[in-house]
Parts: sequence; C-alpha cells; structure tokens
Amino acid sequence: MHNPRLPGATHLECTATGERFESEALQRLSPAGKPLFARYDLAAVSGDFTPERVATRRADLWRYAEVLPVRDPAMQIGLGEGWTPLLDAPRLATRLDVGRVWVKDEGQNPTGSFKARGMALAVSRAKELGAAELAVPTAGNAGSAAAAYGAAAGMPVHVVAPTDTPQPIVEEIRALGADLQLLDGLISDCAQLVKQGVERHGWWDLSTLKEPYRVEGKKTMGYEVFEQLGGRLPDAIVYPTGGGTGLIGMWKAFHEMEALGWIGPERPRMYSVQAAGCAPMVRAWEAGVEDAGFWEGAYTYASGLRVPGAVGDFLILRALRESGGAAVAVPDHEMAEWVAYMGSDTGVFAAPEGGAVAAAVQRLRASGHIRADDEVVLFNTGSGLKYVGMTPLD
Repeated sequence: MHNPRLPGATHLECTATGERFESEALQRLSPAGKPLFARYDLAAVSGDFTPERVATRRADLWRYAEVLPVRDPAMQIGLGEGWTPLLDAPRLATRLDVGRVWVKDEGQNPTGSFKARGMALAVSRAKELGAAELAVPTAGNAGSAAAAYGAAAGMPVHVVAPTDTPQPIVEEIRALGADLQLLDGLISDCAQLVKQGVERHGWWDLSTLKEPYRVEGKKTMGYEVFEQLGGRLPDAIVYPTGGGTGLIGMWKAFHEMEALGWIGPERPRMYSVQAAGCAPMVRAWEAGVEDAGFWEGAYTYASGLRVPGAVGDFLILRALRESGGAAVAVPDHEMAEWVAYMGSDTGVFAAPEGGAVAAAVQRLRASGHIRADDEVVLFNTGSGLKYVGMTPLD
C-alpha cells in the first residue's frame, strides 16, 4: 500500500533576513550565516490539524506530521521519541514555593535525552534529501542520539566529542556503531574537526542549528506541553540552555500554534538556565545585546551546558525578551544539590541540567521573576544515568 505524501515545508527562511530558500535540497546556514527555519502552509492544514484530531494519534512526536518537514512517511526514522511524561510535582512545588510545578522528563526518550527529538528529524530529513554520511560535534548526548538514528536509518555516522565526555555516553556511541573520535577540547574544537570531514569527505554536518531540522524535532516539546496541560500553556517554562535549540523550537511552535488557531497571543515566560562556568546567554541578556559572543574557559560538569558559543544566540535572547523571561546562571554544586532534591521529591533521576533548572527557580523566585502562584514547567533534558561518575567542578 502506498503511503500518501505529507505536505512538508513550503520553503526555508533565514531567521535574520527573512530571505526564502528551497526546502527540498540539503541546506546549511543562510548566506547571512544564520539558521534557517522550515515554514509551512498552516492555513492549508489547520482544518485537519486540530488538537481534537491530534489527541487520537500515535504517542510520539510524529503525531505532529503536518508541521514537520518529512514528506515521505517511509522516511520517518523513529525509535519511540517524544510524548514524554509531564509529571505533576507537588512536593517540589512546595520546596520551591511555587503554585504548581510540572517536570517534563525528557530522560525517557530513546538514548536517554531530549536530543532524540532533534536527531529523529535531522536524520530522517538528511536521508530523504540524499545525504550519504552524517557527522556531529557533541558535548555528549547529541552524539549518542545521532549514532542511534543513523543506525536506524542505515547511515554511517561520525561523532567528535571531548575526551571528558561522560563514560556511559562514550560507551553508548560506540555500541551504536558510530565512528567516534575523542578530542582534548570543547565542543567548539570538535566542530573544527567535523568541518574538515565535511570539506574532505562530504559528510553531512548535523551541528545545532547549522541545518534546519533538529529545531523542528525539538519544537514538538511546545506542542506536547500544550496538549498535556489540557489545551493551555503554563505561566513559565524553565529550560537548560547550551545551544538552545529546544527553547528556540518551542518559541517557534507557539507562533505556529497561534497561526493554526490552537492558542491566542498568550505565551509562557521563557527562562534560560546556564552553568556559572559557561553563561554566554546570561551575560548577553544582562548586557541587553543580541550577540552572546564566545565564553572563554568554559567549564561545568553538565556537559550539555558546556557550549561556549551558540549560532542561535539572537533567537534565544529574542524569545527571552519577547516573553518577559530572563537568563540565569547556576553553579555546579547547586545543580548537584537539586538533582538530589528533585529525585527525592519526584522520583526522577535528573541529569545535572535538570538539577540546574530547579536550582534556577529558587533564584527566579528570589528575584521576583517567578511568583508564588505561577504554574511552571521544568525541563529535565536527560537521564542522570548518563552522568554517573561525574562530579561538580566548583
């Protein structure tokens, strides 16, 4: 039986200039050096793509197929990603002195982190558009997700990661059949090695926001929060930010949802959480600028937050400012404390990044950004099992 083709994207759009590009060819950054966003004919799909209809669909991110770029359903490379639980956390809410707290537990994705969402779309689309070999620089979890989806797609994957990447992640990448190179440096150094492979061997680079589709997988978190809260958005979303694709993706999702008629102009306040040892967004937010620059000497045991420069910096900062949110930095030892509090209060063994968002709420309450009657969604972006053996660096 032939699967009917999905509508897919109408075009790609430069996030800085608005210039349009072909969606059915492999595309990198725009000529302006900025990320490209996939755009859809939302008016055309809005009749069938309603919350009521979506509610009856498969419990993974492919339930949102009309606003995803894959055209051929046979190219949907899936391992069960998405539709992670949104857990009510009343004891954590009491500890944080917040009206209601929900934990979106992305550690229950394939390969134990939210990176599965982005890689499901990036790998599916790379395969659909004819890429042959995939590559990614990683601080850890993106590498294992790329390895998993590459394996599922039958495509070779090259991963370059720092030598101090958590050992469980290193073992996972190897077990999933990827070619792994460990480099004494940061993700930015790993990116240089991937760039050489792209130039010499034609690898397709899956780096954060340097191709248009990882953000499409991540945006599904925004649709899910709306559905799982019974058709509303929370007052605030607190999100750990390295490259920031998830925060950028959810902000994109809310604009799409408004165009589709799912919501009005309301938006949650978006809060970006970084490590004290690597906080370019916090520095830029406090300075009131859109260019976060590069953070020298980055350090943190939360490897997903050790991203010293983000190509989507201006998109992250724009979402924070448009939503009335903020950026906050948390030291490693506080992350570790709050991993334990979150564990004992909720039953979720969070990654350090998940501990960071809980720790940040305490600071945001003290500064008045989050109020005592707010409904807040915290993102735990990965399983604590991935970080066993890692210790705080301050």
